[in-house]
Amino acid sequence: MKASARNQFTGTISEVRIGAVNAEVHVALKGGKTIVASITKESVETLAIRTGMEVIALVKAPHIIIVTDFGDYRLSARNQLQGTVTRVTPGAVNAGIDIELADGEQIAATVTNDSVEKLGLRAGQPATAVFKAGSVILSAAG
Repeated sequence: MKASARNQFTGTISEVRIGAVNAEVHVALKGGKTIVASITKESVETLAIRTGMEVIALVKAPHIIIVTDFGDYRLSARNQLQGTVTRVTPGAVNAGIDIELADGEQIAATVTNDSVEKLGLRAGQPATAVFKAGSVILSAAG
């Protein structure tokens, strides 16, 4: 599959919670981390989503928020994946940030150059990639 989303995580559905309109789908990644997707109940039916099924979870780089220090704050975003910044690529307005998780999985984020400066982002720095469950798009083989 070709897609413009730079973050494409292959995993297995470990849990599906279906509500009246939306469903919460838990995708277990190979390294043991879990990504939570919030999709419509209709999408669950259309894609025949079920536990044990292999899927690809897509997240566009601009939807990734980078946190370097939570302080005393807690976030409502379900997906919080800790790793290490491996590359910072400044652009005219925005910068590309690559984060590697402990299992080798890569996450790409796009943030403003101002954010790079304020966070002091640099290779080797610990960082957490944060994104909401609603930012995850699921793709199933078909």
